[in-house]
Amino acid sequence: MRKISIVFFVLIVGKVFAQDNQRVITTAVPFLTIAADARSAGMGDMGVATSTDAFSQQWNPAKFAFAEQKMGIGVSYTPYLESIITDISLLNASFYNKLDDQSAFAVSLRYFTLGEIELRQFANDPGTIAKPNELALDGSYSLKLSPTFSMAVGGRYIRSNLKLPQNGTEDSQAAGSFAVDVAGYYRSREIAYNNFDGRWRGGFNLSNIGGKIQYDAGGQENFLPSKLSFGGGFDFILDQDNVIGLTAEFTKLLVPTPQDYDNDGDVDAADNDIYQNESGFSGIFNSFSDAPDGFSEELKEFTWALGAEYTYQDSFMLRTGYFNESEEKGSRKFFTLGAGFKFKAAQIDLSYLFSTSQVRNPLENTLRFSLTFNLGEEYYND
Repeated sequence: MRKISIVFFVLIVGKVFAQDNQRVITTAVPFLTIAADARSAGMGDMGVATSTDAFSQQWNPAKFAFAEQKMGIGVSYTPYLESIITDISLLNASFYNKLDDQSAFAVSLRYFTLGEIELRQFANDPGTIAKPNELALDGSYSLKLSPTFSMAVGGRYIRSNLKLPQNGTEDSQAAGSFAVDVAGYYRSREIAYNNFDGRWRGGFNLSNIGGKIQYDAGGQENFLPSKLSFGGGFDFILDQDNVIGLTAEFTKLLVPTPQDYDNDGDVDAADNDIYQNESGFSGIFNSFSDAPDGFSEELKEFTWALGAEYTYQDSFMLRTGYFNESEEKGSRKFFTLGAGFKFKAAQIDLSYLFSTSQVRNPLENTLRFSLTFNLGEEYYND
């Protein structure tokens, strides 16, 4: 059980605390931006341009068209704020099925639970138990447009049940919204070089594109974490047993930048009204040019990540990565390590995060787990 003050702490740790004169972009349902599987988490929270796996739904559903087996099932568990609270976590389940060599569909569920919170008006009250939670239910369809390029469209239902009962009543309501993804993925044919073979990879994903979400009738509307992710990578196929994959990815939130501050550090009321009244769709377009300090500040709103994965005999994997965000936009900076072990149709993945920022990361020193099952006939991609 925890006091009510914990909830407000948890709601803001999805984005780091803003300091004076820093315009940190915040959104509703920030759990959608957490890496929900251990493989991606082990490579610096990336997945838009990596090779296909059962958890591609979150990162780039277009990758499913290049899946090498008929079906895949993935489940993962991510503890959150584990060093201070034990019952906050992100659960993820994903399933894909190839319809033929050219197309596939996939569904997934992400569930973020804040555990149980005991609400009291006064110290001697019996208390009311609340269980705040959020979830996202996804579906996607991917299709190869050529032997080396595919695209996908996805839909997402988002439900955020974070409003707490007031004065012991049970009249609180969950907020809901819908969003769509549009993604593309490039995977070259295997190319013979002097001492090794290689394969290029590239991808993009416009994700969480939708309207704003509102918790109270007549209350403030909040932006979804709409974002553009893109990147590229290369696989060094040293021989039939050893493959090294290197990947770089970039991401920008397609959300308006909070506007200028007054001398006392508060947001100017007029600028804030414009910010709050902007629609989700207009905010996406304006997010590329609305930073008060111009183009230099827009560049600071991009995060970048570098990741590497070594695979031995398609049965043992080692991974590492680095993620970087500007100190003025949240200051998330961390190294990650990961490993994977595959036995027949089953694969288990682990990851661990080391923060390199002065701002503490909610996932630092946390061990994450994923379990994948690859089933059915195999598909050969050149």
